[in-house]
Amino acid sequence: MRDRLTDALYGLGWSAVKKLPEPAAARLGRTIADIAWKRRGKGVLRLESNLARVVPDAGPERLAALSKAGMRSYMRYWMESFRLPAYSPERVKRSVEIQDVHRLTEGLASGRGVILALPHLANWDLAGVWVTRALGVPFTTVAERLRPESLYDRFVAYRESLGMEVLPHSGGAAFGTLARRLRSGGLVCLVADRDLSASGVEVKYFGETARMPAGPALLAQQTGALLLPATLWYGDESIMLGRIHAPVEVPETGTRAEKTSSMTQALADAYATGIAEHPEDWHMLQRLWLADLEERRT
Repeated sequence: MRDRLTDALYGLGWSAVKKLPEPAAARLGRTIADIAWKRRGKGVLRLESNLARVVPDAGPERLAALSKAGMRSYMRYWMESFRLPAYSPERVKRSVEIQDVHRLTEGLASGRGVILALPHLANWDLAGVWVTRALGVPFTTVAERLRPESLYDRFVAYRESLGMEVLPHSGGAAFGTLARRLRSGGLVCLVADRDLSASGVEVKYFGETARMPAGPALLAQQTGALLLPATLWYGDESIMLGRIHAPVEVPETGTRAEKTSSMTQALADAYATGIAEHPEDWHMLQRLWLADLEERRT
């Protein structure tokens, strides 16, 4: 029953929110965010706990203000995402501005293949639509399997309607397909700042240990593709900004594991720069650091 209700609510969002006038959708998102923030549920408390590591000198009032802004940013992501299929190419172009985009376009022009790796900042779906519609570049990504299965199918259909090739995040099949896309000079985009599996690579993140996926670094090593970190943040109500960071190079020496660790740490450092600059746009409402995971197990 809970799974069916969850699927029905998301279905309602996609069908109803995109029909609202934009100002009304924005107000609805802020209202929902403020109600959720006032209730102080697990997600809000976890967001505040995570932000306390990002802004360690923030007192209770500052953290509360950040978490409130963070919930508004998070709901803006959902309101935008529900409406994205109705965006015109012109609307997409004027909604996104990316700094140093030449790193992406020149990398693709070289035929080398490019991996864009992002954290959970602002609206990565909007950034993906901008890539497909404004730059005219198709790309491949992966999606976690969600419960219920019908909700996962909705997400896949939604992202494919935006011009993305979506692979299920399971087993090694996705890795092989991503590698083939890169070897043919294609673009792969991955949200890659959280991996709680045993295969995750340990990194130092805001002074503490967390795990991040090894996939971006391994793909770059195996295919020779260019690995580019990217960060996003919201400007005013009509625009999202972003930055393509300097490439993460494959170290010349070291074992495969050592190279993967070094490259993943470089990604983490780039993410941390973007998150520290725009903490209110970091949508991390789950446990991330190993200390929090161990606390839950005890």
